Amino acid sequence: MSSRCWTLSPSDVASLWEECPRCVYLEVACGFPRPRPVPSKLVAQLDAQMKACCEGRRTEAIAADAPAGVFERGERSVDSHVIDVHLPDTVHRCRIRGPLDAVVRLDDGGYALVAVTAGERRPGHVAVHGRRLNACAYALEHPAPGASAPGPITRLGVLVFEPQKFTGDARGAGALSGGVGWVEIARDDGALFGFLAEVLAVLERPQPPAGAALCAWCVYHDASRRTGL
Repeated sequence: MSSRCWTLSPSDVASLWEECPRCVYLEVACGFPRPRPVPSKLVAQLDAQMKACCEGRRTEAIAADAPAGVFERGERSVDSHVIDVHLPDTVHRCRIRGPLDAVVRLDDGGYALVAVTAGERRPGHVAVHGRRLNACAYALEHPAPGASAPGPITRLGVLVFEPQKFTGDARGAGALSGGVGWVEIARDDGALFGFLAEVLAVLERPQPPAGAALCAWCVYHDASRRTGL
């Protein structure tokens, strides 16, 4: 068994791993994170307004195809207990810790975890958000001592706002309108543990893996080392 216990953020590791495992290694194992693009003020405001609009409301008042329930109020984060991830010849350990967009208390007694986003609804949302939501679901059901545990997580999904029309009036007021839809994400703990095994096996290496061919940050980092800048 490894002596290390890695702390993995669902929002960072799940999406960044698809882009470049080397960047994940540098961030988690070396404490050298890739610079994050700073969202514009407009994007940040839209994200905050979408989440605020959901709080305390019935799901069908937001999106007709979402599972029936009520959005809980307030921000929530996840913090799991130590997870043993078994590989053929060893056991690696990690904790899942990070923020969560929204939680729905379902009418059937369970809970749904929701990622809230704006843009065109597309199949890629399943790949982008699936690992993050599955990691958050497992963490909530297996919390660290003292962490909150709302109950069984029975649904996962993405709430997508698709802007379609901007309107303005003579008073100087403007409004952005569009459709809001639900993208269902399958719960799959087996796939989550397979992903964790892959990530942890890389983190346990003494040296980082090669950068992805299209990772602009790795190209820049390597060029700066070669030139001494």
